[in-house]
Amino acid sequence: MVEDEVKAEVLEAALAHVPFDGWSERTLTAAIAEAGVPAALARSLFPRGGVDLALAYHARGDAGMAMRLAAMDLTSLRFRDRIATAVRTRLDLADRELVRRGTTLFSLPTHAADGVRAIWGTADRIWTALGDTSRDLNWYTKRATLSGVYGATVLYWLGDESSDRQATWDFLDRRIEQVMQFEKLKAGFRENPLGKAWAAGPGKLFETIRAPGLRDDLPGRHRN
Repeated sequence: MVEDEVKAEVLEAALAHVPFDGWSERTLTAAIAEAGVPAALARSLFPRGGVDLALAYHARGDAGMAMRLAAMDLTSLRFRDRIATAVRTRLDLADRELVRRGTTLFSLPTHAADGVRAIWGTADRIWTALGDTSRDLNWYTKRATLSGVYGATVLYWLGDESSDRQATWDFLDRRIEQVMQFEKLKAGFRENPLGKAWAAGPGKLFETIRAPGLRDDLPGRHRN
């Protein structure tokens, strides 16, 4: 737990420097000095400097979102509204300037993959918090779709100057509506003759895809 505490202290100290110096080595150096923690330990926790600081900030936001969602009763909401609530909760925990600096960092080719993984992680935390139990191809498609919705909403939110960010929430609702329409089209496709033929042929291949960590010997699963 000592390492977690040091990591949290360095990150907290870094936040005041990010608006001026970005998620950078300079910010990390200043944060280590201000936190008064062993420099060697701190640098071992952030081996890539600023990018690891930015990822730690993002992870902290995801954890905070999961805690807030766990304390909410969303059962009375439509599922689309549960997703919107989760995304809004996540953005309410974020500082726009810190996210803006992170977006700039993750737009660089050297760190683009880190940014993609961070957004995927947010989508995964949202689906998990909402009780997703899919274990096949749907596990991936749900997270890929929500990653797209979340990423687009963040970019819109960064430039939104409307009252209470209402324009962002309207944008989010439109994106979710587009996803829901797509899901309806998929459902219709499965029921028509062409869709049934696809499911009986090429679609069989996708039934073998399993979410990470799923074992064949889990209850309800049968070995071939």
